[in-house]
Formats: sequence, C-alpha cells, structure tokens
Amino acid sequence: MKLKPKQELQADWVAVLVFFHQNFQRLALVGLGGIGKTQIALKFAYWVRQAKPEYSIFWVPALSDATFEQACDAIARKLPAQVMDKNDDLKRVVQRYLSSGISGPWLLVVDNADDEDIFFGPSNSPGGLWDYLPDSEGGLTLFTTRSRKLAVETEADIIDIHEMDSDEAMGLLGKWLSQNQLVDAAAVRKLLKELTYLPLAITQAAAYLNSTQVSIADYLQLLRSTEKDIIKLLSREFRDGNRYPGSQNAVATTWLVSFEQIRKSNRTAADLLAFISCIEPKAIPRSLLPNPESEETFYAIGTLRGYAFLVSREDSVFDMHNLVHLATRAWVAKQGFTAQVKETAMRHLERIFPSDDFANRNLWRDYLPHALKLFEESKDLDIKEAADLYEQVGRCLRVDGRVKEAVACLRKCCLWKESNFSDETHPSRLASQHVLAGAYQENGQVKEAVELLEHVVKIRETTLDETHPSRLASQHELARAYQANGQVKEAVEHVVKEAVEHVVKIQETTLDETHPSRLASQHELARAYQANGQVKEAVELLEHVVKIQETTLDETHPSQLTSQHELARAYQANGQVKEAVEHVVKIQETTLDETHPSRLASQHELARAYQEIE
Repeated sequence: MKLKPKQELQADWVAVLVFFHQNFQRLALVGLGGIGKTQIALKFAYWVRQAKPEYSIFWVPALSDATFEQACDAIARKLPAQVMDKNDDLKRVVQRYLSSGISGPWLLVVDNADDEDIFFGPSNSPGGLWDYLPDSEGGLTLFTTRSRKLAVETEADIIDIHEMDSDEAMGLLGKWLSQNQLVDAAAVRKLLKELTYLPLAITQAAAYLNSTQVSIADYLQLLRSTEKDIIKLLSREFRDGNRYPGSQNAVATTWLVSFEQIRKSNRTAADLLAFISCIEPKAIPRSLLPNPESEETFYAIGTLRGYAFLVSREDSVFDMHNLVHLATRAWVAKQGFTAQVKETAMRHLERIFPSDDFANRNLWRDYLPHALKLFEESKDLDIKEAADLYEQVGRCLRVDGRVKEAVACLRKCCLWKESNFSDETHPSRLASQHVLAGAYQENGQVKEAVELLEHVVKIRETTLDETHPSRLASQHELARAYQANGQVKEAVEHVVKEAVEHVVKIQETTLDETHPSRLASQHELARAYQANGQVKEAVELLEHVVKIQETTLDETHPSQLTSQHELARAYQANGQVKEAVEHVVKIQETTLDETHPSRLASQHELARAYQEIE
C-alpha cells in the first residue's frame, strides 16, 4: 500500500483500513526520515481516542533502550497492582499486561523504530526492544520506521509513505509562509524542487525564512553554496535505504544553513544545540539545560523553536526530531568540538544531577535517560566528573529498583577511582566501594559484597574513630551482607548480632534518636534478633523504629515502608498473625507506586498471613 503525505487524509485512511476493512494486529508506516510518519501516527492516535474511546492508547519511542524504558515506566505506574511481579522489570510488566485479556483493546505506537540493533538486539545477542512488545488479538501495534527491512521482520502490514508532488508541497509551504513571501513563483518552484518536496525539509526551510526574513531567491543561493563535505556526512548519518535520490542532501543542506545562521547570531543557542547533541532528543526538561532560568537561555530556546529545532510540550519539556539530533552531532563533529562539548556536558550534568533522596525520584527519573545517553556517547571521557556522575546515577538506579544497571554504573565509578586514587585509604575511593557493595548485595552478588565490605571495614577500622559515621555505616553494611550470605549457623548469627549491637550502642551516644543512620542500624539489629530466634526483642525494637519513622518520614518513603514490612514479618514470627495482616494492609493503603519492591513484598507477606489465619 502506498500513501502520499497528506497527513489528515492519511490518518483517516489508516483508520478506515484498520477498523473497517481489515483486522490488523501490526501495521508499519515506512518512509524516508522527515516525510511525516510520526505526524500521521499522531493524528491516527487522536482519531482512535475520539472514535474508539474503549481503546487505551500508548506511545513509546524506540530511539534507545533508555527512552523505551522511560515510556514503559510511565505506563507501568498506571497499571493495576495485581499485574505486578517483584522479579520483573517494567518493560516485562507492560508486555504481560497488554498481552493479557484484562487490558482491553489498545493501540501501541512504537515511534522511530529505525535501528535494527536497538530493536532486535545486536547480531548474535538477545535482548532488543522487540522482545518486550506485547501480542494480543485485542491490540494494534503501529510502527513508524525508515527501515523497510525492519518492518518486514516484524511481520507487520506495510504502508509506504511516498513523497509529495509539487502541488502538495506548495500547499505545505503556503501554510508556513505569508503570501508576500510567495510572490516569486519561479523561485518557489525551484526551492521546492531543491528540497525534493520532502515535508521536513520544507518545514525547516520555512522556519529559516520566517526567522531571518530573507527572500526565497537568497535562500536558494545559500543552499547551493553550502559545504558539500558536511552535507555528504549528514546524509550518510541518516541514510535509510529508501529510494529517494537527493532527499537526504536536501534535508542536510537546510539544517546546515540554519545551524550556521544560529552560530553567527546567537552563541547561547548554538551552545544549547551542542549540549542537546550529547543527550536524548526526546523529553528534555528545561531544568536539565545549562542556566535554565537565564534570559539568554530563554531567548536561545525561542530561537531554536523558531527554527523548528525544538518543539515544546507541556510543563517545560522539549523534543527534538531525531534526525535533527543526528545532524547536530555531525555538525559539532565537523567543527572539531565533540570532545569539548561532551566534557562540558558531563561537568554540567554532574553538577545538577539530583541526589538519591527519595523525594527527588520524579526529577531523577526525568534526568536518567539523558545521563545514560551521555555515558553511551562519552565512553572515552576520563575525568573525575564522569566517575562522580556514574555514582550519582548508580545510586538513583539502585533506589529505583534497577539494580543491575546500578551495579554497572557504580563499578565504573570504582574502577576510575581505583585507577586514579592509588592510596587505598582514600576516603572517596572507600565511599564508592561501600555503595557498590550495597548494590552487589541487592543484585544477589553477596560474595562480592562481603569481600568488598571486609576490605572497606578493615581500612576504616584502622583510619577512623570507632564513633565515626562512615566506619559505623560500613560495619552495619557488612553485618547485612553476612546475614544475606545464606550462612544460618548460630555462630555466624551471633557474629552478626554482636556487630550490629556494637554499632547501635555507639550510635545511641553519638546520634539523635531520630537520625536515619541510627534507625537503620536498629532496623538491622531487629532483623538479626529475629534470625537469632529473639523474636520478642525484634518486635519491640521495630515498633520503636516504626513509631519514630511515622513522625519523621513521608508515608511513601522506602525506609518507613521497609521497617513496616519487617515489623509485619516479626509479628507473624511471634504468632501475632492478626497484627501482621492489619499492618500489611496499612502498608498497602499508602500511595506508593504499584511497581515498588516494598509494596510487592508486602503483598507477598499479606498472602502468607492470610494462609496462616485460614
């Protein structure tokens, strides 16, 4: 099937095709980058929302693993609690739900599915995005792609989006320009021919003409005098195998002309383009940008929007077309600034990236895809700020339950510090090893956690006072690791209990009763008591911890929920099954996301408690 890019007509035509003539489960819009596939998909989605209200509509970008993960995270947070599984990642949760009958009918738009390695996984390696897509008779998956080969491999029915003719191109240009700008009909025809009637090239050219007020004849001169080598480079960057001779050159040329104009007229806007070339092109929060509240940045954003390089969403979030993003990277490379731009971006993100405090979770979730993209693009960057950002990102991933990714980031931080801080007693090196050990433990790598913590504790016991918080924290963490090591012999349990009792005793004289570290150690001592058969002592201590946390922490804070969950287990072990059920029900009534491990663990304990009552 072949369609020309009259987007309104195409969206209606697709709707008729899907819902009234054939029962498709997979459909692919295939065409050159910039020909209007995403706009057609968007208009079709709006049609479905209005005409088929029983359908749920989901949109996931397939530009990278990170953008796909972020979209699945947003979807998973809206799903019923009963579909969650503690051991699954969010991509698998979404896939399972949409593949089930309980989801009802749905439309899933998989946009920008252009890269076969990202979509199907690298050659000879599993794990592409394709593995996480749902399959249901009640669902329709709509792909937009530049790759016919990829579309064929999905076994989707294919709709080819073909180039406009001259009249349609003239109509599109007329929507953007005033009649005064179109008076030179011969120049307009030459321009459209030069742009190969490609919608994205026409849109970019119109944006330039409106921003600069140059004539179409003068703009044609600029296009024809632009450097041929970078045009070739840009064209190669986003070639896609479609048979549109000259189309890539048309798009590349319009962008290059605009980039150069921006560089000459607004340095801040040019720097902003360079920064964005290092991060994900979609869902860019304004707060992530350098100097986001300055007047210069405000004006620069307006300039980039005027050239149609940035599109504004609600809540100060911006998108850039992925081909514009590719072109920007090639433009930066051509100027020889790639290394400098990456280093500047890394230093900036390290400076603004939020801490792993649970209150910052929404912010770090917005920032994570961009930091991960920067890591991907800057593997050869050997600076301290990169190591520090790896640690900050790793900490946040760990709190967010993405422990495998957290370990990978934290290991890179530790490797850099071990290479650059030769003194093994260096405080920063030890602090990062401590964090990595905690992630190891949560990832099931308990042996590695024990070995690393024994190393940290041994050094800190010789370099720090016995009341020093860092020394106590590592002793506490080592006790947790011993307990998780699966050795349940009395001797080991006694060692664990003694170690934590020692930490708690010191903290009672050095820290306030409500201090998080003191409460964490008491929580761990209660666990050791329970493992040691001292269930009554465990219950008493956990009741004390929970009572304080209920007055000092938000009800959804992971530390409070973990303690409440542990108290429910202690009640159950103490024969207080009714109290256990009531306590877990209380946890369930909080506003924590359905996917959070603490909520899932509580559901498991609730089921166990009900079984015992029966």
